Amino acid sequence: MTEALELADFRAAVARIYLEDTDLASFRKRRDSLFASHPQSPIPAEARPDFPGLRYFPPNDAAVVEVRLRPSPGSLDVDTGGPDGVIHYTRAGILETPYGELSLWWIAAYGGGLFLPVRDATCGETTYGGGRYLTDTVKGTHGRGLHRLAGDRVRLDFNYLYNPSCAYDPQWSCPLAPPSNRVPTPIEAGELTYHP
Repeated sequence: MTEALELADFRAAVARIYLEDTDLASFRKRRDSLFASHPQSPIPAEARPDFPGLRYFPPNDAAVVEVRLRPSPGSLDVDTGGPDGVIHYTRAGILETPYGELSLWWIAAYGGGLFLPVRDATCGETTYGGGRYLTDTVKGTHGRGLHRLAGDRVRLDFNYLYNPSCAYDPQWSCPLAPPSNRVPTPIEAGELTYHP
């Protein structure tokens, strides 16, 4: 039971960081502090005492774009290979980004949530090979990477791309970017690979 309460606390802490009115540097500093100290951090417990912080691309103003969300029906089933089993998604729409089209997914489970995984040309080079996430609202990452504007317009800030938990520790299973969310262009923004 303690572990469940710790995990709920970690997700609440993540949501607070994402919802605070701070700049990118302060956000990154707060996230590093949470990853270094929280018992439910994806950083392995033995690595936390010497954790130097996560590595990031420098802030990139060109990675902040306003785009259209085009309706497009679709579904996706992802077998996590772990205790979560198969996760079902429905497509909320397609985002027409400068890097290529990306599908925005809705997790079709209790409570639901938006999910935007991305695999670009930096993956496997300077960023995690399986891809990164721009938002996963089930995990509390609200409003910074993806922010709804008026009508069918959204603001995407790729400076907030982050690694899934499995990038830090193989004990985690993570849904990775499906073919519809793989773009050939490098997105030089957000989090870099984790090196313990």
